[in-house]
Amino acid sequence: MTKAAPDLRLKRAYDPIGSDDGARILVDRLWPRGIRKEALALTLWLKEIAPTAALRSWFGHDPGRFEEFSRRYRAELDANAAAVARLEAFLEQGRVTLLYSARDVVHNDAVVLADYLRTRG
Repeated sequence: MTKAAPDLRLKRAYDPIGSDDGARILVDRLWPRGIRKEALALTLWLKEIAPTAALRSWFGHDPGRFEEFSRRYRAELDANAAAVARLEAFLEQGRVTLLYSARDVVHNDAVVLADYLRTRG
């Protein structure tokens, strides 16, 4: 029996809160600029699942580096079992919306993380 795909969504932290967001988990290491903590209605800020500062700095949101960034970040996730397990526990309970602050909605760590979670197991 194959595992069902997780009910996972991605949303910029600056987007409006949806009544169907489920658990709202911020997956950035840094707090989004200009947003008060209360305004995000977070379930959890899981900053330990974000890419390391060194990897984030190397990537610099350069779309030309995204493929290599994805490979390196997946390796970091493989080595970060505790944080991945914590996030997967929320996915077992229902819908999860991963929040991120990057302007680029295609080339960012939350996109890699969501794909990683969808393809595990």
